[in-house]
Amino acid sequence: MEEGKAANKEKKFKEKIKAIQDTMFVIGGKWKVPIILSIYSGNKRFNEIVASIPDITNRVLSKELKHLENNLLISRTVIDDYPVRVEYTLTDYCLSINEVAASMEKWGKNHIKKIKGKL
Repeated sequence: MEEGKAANKEKKFKEKIKAIQDTMFVIGGKWKVPIILSIYSGNKRFNEIVASIPDITNRVLSKELKHLENNLLISRTVIDDYPVRVEYTLTDYCLSINEVAASMEKWGKNHIKKIKGKL
């Protein structure tokens, strides 16, 4: 019986680690959250987004936009105009990140206070 409990506990721990790794893969890194915040702030076109994020390159932005789109966090709309325009918007699903982001913001602010208290 004890062996079964230990195996179940190990399985749940591995599932927890996997879920956190998946979250970090989708929204982690240097650029994904700033891109989401830029679009949330009203920057919908590629050049608006790139101009709003210091030091991001066109190549990196392009790659990250594709990643966010593949993970259903943003949608890409081609507007048949002259010239053709492409706009990016957040999906409703992306807005579910708010809970995660709020926790990260709170932790980050507390961490800064902790570190400043040490110095």
